[in-house]
Amino acid sequence: MSFARVRALVVVGVLAVAAVIFVVVALVRDTQGDAVVGGGCPDGSVMANVTLPDDPEQVTVKVFNGTDTAGLADSVTNEFKNRRFKAQKPAENKKKVDGVAVMRYGPEAVGSAWLLRAYFLNQADVQYDAKRKGAIVDIVVGSDFQQLATTTEVNQSLVELGEPELPVGACVAPKKNS
Repeated sequence: MSFARVRALVVVGVLAVAAVIFVVVALVRDTQGDAVVGGGCPDGSVMANVTLPDDPEQVTVKVFNGTDTAGLADSVTNEFKNRRFKAQKPAENKKKVDGVAVMRYGPEAVGSAWLLRAYFLNQADVQYDAKRKGAIVDIVVGSDFQQLATTTEVNQSLVELGEPELPVGACVAPKKNS
């Protein structure tokens, strides 16, 4: 065996021993033994479902008309139904709304609201209520509303929005098995 091969084997052997020592030291000195493993939620926090729905049929919306335009909530509800969303009977909002829309939702509908934001090209005002129950997203259509986004626009908007963000005072709820 040549001197170059011996030297190479010694270097590889030293690196292997160093790697084993590094791994052993890392495992022994690990300080994350008390880390919370899934499902832990600080006191006062609520569990929020931040899973982005795979299918619009998993999302339920209730549309309110926040304008003076008669029948607007009906037409927007029909648009959502045509896009395979579950839609409740539309209603009139007590106050008129400036802007495109207002979305009201609770912890169970965070992921659904995130998807719906894309249908308004992230122009809707979002109102998260930690005490709200149910997975329904209320949408109050405002005076600046023109139309829901196309499929391509929704997909582009979802890319810009990224993954759903956890609201303040909430922690991630365990994922449900489908």
